[in-house]
Amino acid sequence: MSDVSVDLNSALVKNTRSTDVRNRTSGPNRPKTPDRRVQRTKTSLRNALMGLAREKPYPSIAVKEILDRANVGRSTFYTHFRDKDELLKSGIYEMLRSIRARPRTDSGLDRLVAFSLPILEHIADHRRATGEQISREGRVVMHEHLRSVLRTFVADELDTAKDTGQAEPQMSRDLVARHVAATFVLVLDWWLERDVALTPAEVDARFRTLVMPTLTTLDLQFR
Repeated sequence: MSDVSVDLNSALVKNTRSTDVRNRTSGPNRPKTPDRRVQRTKTSLRNALMGLAREKPYPSIAVKEILDRANVGRSTFYTHFRDKDELLKSGIYEMLRSIRARPRTDSGLDRLVAFSLPILEHIADHRRATGEQISREGRVVMHEHLRSVLRTFVADELDTAKDTGQAEPQMSRDLVARHVAATFVLVLDWWLERDVALTPAEVDARFRTLVMPTLTTLDLQFR
């Protein structure tokens, strides 16, 4: 993620790591692990990636550089992640899992955009703490991953709803998920690139202004 935002061990290592293992340890539905050491290792890897992304273009970051900075072994890395992109996405999924785990204070369609303010606050806090920014090239790559993950997040939320109208839904749920995710990244890019002096809450309000008219056309009831 932006302030949130490939060197392979070898073809043999990559191919012998099963997809099941990768999905279990880093995918969107990965179960929580009680091993705090694993969590600390993943946090160190994510911090190392973000630190490097503030120093050089994201595409030029090698896994070896991440390992050296995090002081993590190669085999440990490939136990959990296929590559640096999967490491990046795992951080986004982790944030969204924590958002979803919070007590529900929103209702109805607000659930579809509940991710917005916490992500914006996280980015603002990170920028204040580091005083550094990721290059535009790096942001483009990271925000593309963010958009992809958010699309899945919104689609999952839509799957918890049912249509209450008698007629068939007029709007594809996949299209709605794409629209919400893409609009959030659009607003985020605008905020960061123009360095607009707005609070996360004010940016969130602008995002909602853009997407809520579309969402209110949906006749959905959430479980």
